[in-house]
Amino acid sequence: MADTHSKEVRSKNMSHIRSTNTKPEEIVRKYLFSRGLRYRKNVRSLPGCPDIVLPKYKTVVFVNGCFWHMHDCGRFVWPSSNKEYWIKKINRNVERDAENHHILSEQGWKVLVIWECQLKKKVADENLEHLYNAITQ
Repeated sequence: MADTHSKEVRSKNMSHIRSTNTKPEEIVRKYLFSRGLRYRKNVRSLPGCPDIVLPKYKTVVFVNGCFWHMHDCGRFVWPSSNKEYWIKKINRNVERDAENHHILSEQGWKVLVIWECQLKKKVADENLEHLYNAITQ
């Protein structure tokens, strides 16, 4: 399927995609705060700049978008245009994630990942409860 937008419109759309304070991140942060957990956001001194850092529990949480981090959930679909660019970009994101998770684990951090699709209304409560339990255990 070809892109339905011009290059200028596509460029403008892509420039508005945020890397921090996304809706999925806000959902997770509000839930953890409501459960009494206190955290730091986007700590640049740690590998991968984790979205949520809970120093008390020596835990970091990455809130990943299914597209940008190639989640095998059915929501991820390779773009049909400019395939070479996207394959390289997304595969590098996945490699970088694995490297950062490995480094953090070696430094003694518990690394947790919650996916964008796990925060949809039908399954969010169960997955957020599971995340909370994983942090506090």
